[in-house]
Amino acid sequence: MKVNLQSALNDANLDAAGVSTQRQLSISISATASESDRSVPLNLCLILDHSGSMGGRPLETVKQAAVSLVDRLKPSDRLSVIAFDHKAKVIVPNQQIEDPASIKRQIEKLRSAGGTAIDEGLKLGIEEMGKGKSEHISQAFLLTDGENEHGDNNRCLKLAKLAAEYNMTLNSLGFGDDWNQDILEKIADAAGGTLAYIQHPEKAIEEFGRLFTRLQSVGLTNAYLLFSLLPKVRLAELKPIAQVAPDTIELPVQQEGDRLIVRLGDLMKDVDRIILANLYIGQLPAGRQAIAQLQVRYDEPAIGEGLLSDPLAIEANFMTAYQPAPNTRVQQHILALAKYRQTQIAETKLQQGDRAGAATMLQTAAKTALQMGDRGAATVLQTSATRLQAGGELSESEKKKTRIVSKTILK
Repeated sequence: MKVNLQSALNDANLDAAGVSTQRQLSISISATASESDRSVPLNLCLILDHSGSMGGRPLETVKQAAVSLVDRLKPSDRLSVIAFDHKAKVIVPNQQIEDPASIKRQIEKLRSAGGTAIDEGLKLGIEEMGKGKSEHISQAFLLTDGENEHGDNNRCLKLAKLAAEYNMTLNSLGFGDDWNQDILEKIADAAGGTLAYIQHPEKAIEEFGRLFTRLQSVGLTNAYLLFSLLPKVRLAELKPIAQVAPDTIELPVQQEGDRLIVRLGDLMKDVDRIILANLYIGQLPAGRQAIAQLQVRYDEPAIGEGLLSDPLAIEANFMTAYQPAPNTRVQQHILALAKYRQTQIAETKLQQGDRAGAATMLQTAAKTALQMGDRGAATVLQTSATRLQAGGELSESEKKKTRIVSKTILK
C-alpha cells in the first residue's frame, strides 16, 4: 500500500514584484493498493441508541441494518455492539465473526427503553474497540435519535478526541429529526469520521451500507499531513487548513519541530482526500522557486506504524511580467469550502435572530453551489432561504439537510 500525494496551486504564477501573494494550495491524498497487498481485517463497533423514543419501527429498522452488516463481515473481521439509553451495556463483546447467527440473535433482543446518554455509549464502545484494534482497521457507527439529555456533551468530545488518539474513527448517524446536529458533527469531525442523516427509518439499511462500503475502502490509518514551509511562506492565521472532500471539515494545525502537521485519520483506497491550505507567499526572485514540501506519515495495520511517503516539493513560478494561470479544478475546491463557510455564517445569523441576514447568506451559498454544479445543494439552500424570507421557520429536518449539503455534494 502506498500514498498517492499530489498538489496544485489555484494559480502557480506569481508576480515577482509582489510583496505578499495569497494562494490556495490543493492537496490530494489517497491510498493506492498493489496486487500484492492483502486485505486488512475490520474492527467494527456499533453504538446504538435504544431509548424509548426509538420504539417501534425505528429500532426495528436499525436492528435490520445492524444484522445486514453482520452478513457482510468476514470471519477475520471483529465486531462489538453497544446499546445505550440513560446508561450503556455491551450487547456483543468484541469478537471475531465465528458465530454470526449468535451475534444476530443478541442484536434482535434489543428493546426500547429509558433516556439518552451518548457519552456512556461512546465510553463502552471505545473500550470494546480497544480489545480488537491490533492489526485491524477500527471504526464505530454511533446512532442516536435524540439529545444527550442524560449525558455530558463535553465528555462526548473528549471521548471522540481520545478515540482519534487511539487510531479509532467514529462515524455519527442522526436518526429522525430530534438529534443534536452540533454535537454529532463535532464527534465525527474530532474522530475523523463522517456525519450521516437518516431522516426516515427505511433509509437505515442504506446508510449503514454506505458507511460500511466507505469503511471497506480504508487502506491506511492514522495519517498526518506534514508541511515544511520555506522562508517567506506562511499559512493564513485564521482557518488556514480545511478538508473539502469527501466531506468539508475545518482542520486544526499543530507544530511539530520545524514542521506543521495536520491529522487526516484514515486514507481510503483510490478515493481522494482533498485538503485546501491558505498560503501567503512573500517576494522571491523571478523563475521557479520552491515554496514548501509535503509528506504524509501513516500507519499500515499489516506492516507497521509511523511510515513516511515520498516527499513532494511545491514550486511556484515568479514572473517579472505576471500572467495569470488559474487552475479550474482548484477553483472548484475553493467553491466547496465557500459553500460550507457561507452556510455556517447563515446558521450563526439565524441563532442570533437575524433572519434576513441568514436568508441572504443561504442565497449566497446556493449561488456558490450552482457555480460548482452542485444543483442538489443549491435547491436545499435556496428553499431554506425562501422560507426565511417569507417569514417562516426552518423545521429541524430543513436545518439538518442544510447542514449536510453544506458539507458534501449530494449524490
